[in-house]
Amino acid sequence: MPVARRAVLLSSAAAALAGRARAEMPAIRVGTLRFGTVAWEIDVIRTHGLDRAAGVGVAPVEFASGQATQVALQAGSVDMAVLDWLWVSRQRHAGADWTFFPFSDAAGALVAPPASPVRSVPDLAGRRLGIAGSPLDKSWLILRAYARKQYGLDLDATADKRFAVPPLLDAELQRGRLDAVLTYWPFVARAEAAGMRRVLGVEEAVRGLGIGADVPFIGYVFAEDWAARNGPALRGFLDASGRARAILATSDAEWQRLAPLTGAASPAELDRLRDFYRSGIPGPWDAAARQETARLFAILAAIGGPDLVGSPGTLAPGTFWPPSPA
Repeated sequence: MPVARRAVLLSSAAAALAGRARAEMPAIRVGTLRFGTVAWEIDVIRTHGLDRAAGVGVAPVEFASGQATQVALQAGSVDMAVLDWLWVSRQRHAGADWTFFPFSDAAGALVAPPASPVRSVPDLAGRRLGIAGSPLDKSWLILRAYARKQYGLDLDATADKRFAVPPLLDAELQRGRLDAVLTYWPFVARAEAAGMRRVLGVEEAVRGLGIGADVPFIGYVFAEDWAARNGPALRGFLDASGRARAILATSDAEWQRLAPLTGAASPAELDRLRDFYRSGIPGPWDAAARQETARLFAILAAIGGPDLVGSPGTLAPGTFWPPSPA
C-alpha cells in the first residue's frame, strides 16, 4: 500500500477513535447561541481536544435566543447555559436549585454617534435613549443607580426610553432616530468598530457605585443536584473552559481562526471583540469577588424591586457555586 494512502487511512482511523472516545465520555449539554461567546469558547475546547484531556465530552446545543436557552435549561434539554446571578437567585427563592459559576466579567456600554449631543450621563435627560433588553436589564439598572448617585438624576423619569433587541437599536442609531444606546458588549464592539463613540462603560458605572472588585455579569448556570451527581464531569468541563480562555487570552492567531464564528464584519471589529472578551475573563472566584457581587445585587434590588430579585429581595443562599470559595 502506498505510504500516502496508509497515512490517510491511519489518520482517518485515529479521528474515528477520537470521536468514539469523546462519545463514550460523560457529555455535558451546553446551550449556546449562534455567534455567541459561549460558542467561541466551546469551539476552542473541542478544536484543541481540551474536553478529551479533561475526561469529559461537550455537546453544544444551539438556540435562536437567550430566552429559548433559558427555557431549554428549565426543561432539562441542556445541562447548563450561560445566564446571570439575578435570575439564579430569583429562581432559588421560588424553590429551584440553580447555581452560578462565572463565565465573563465583560459588560456593555453607553455609546453614541460622533455628532450626538450625548457626551456624558447628564446629557441623557430629555434625549432618545435605546436600551437593550427590558426595564429590568441589569445594565440599565446599573446606569440608573450610577446616574442617581453621581448626578442626582432619575434617568427613568427624564430620558426618552426605547427598549428593544440590540440589532434593532443598532439600526435605529444608524438612522439617527436615537441619541445614544445602552447595549451589550459584543454590540458595543461592533458599534465602536463602525465609528460610534463610547460615553460610559457599565464596568465604569459599577466602580462609580463603590464596588471594589470586578464582578461577573454572566456565568454557567446548572442545577445543584446535577452538579452533585456529575462532579467529575463538571470539574473537567470547567478546567477545559479555563484552558480555552488561556488560549484566547494570549493567541491572536486563535482569534483569526475563530473569525467566521464571531460574525465579525471587519478586522477592526474582530479586534474589538477580542479585546472585550479578554477584558472580561474572570479573576479568582474568591470571597472578595462574591462579597462585591452580593453588594451589587443589593444595589440593583433597591431599584428593581421584587420583579427583579423576587421575594424576600435578598441574595438566595446557594446562588454561587461552589458553596464555599476556593
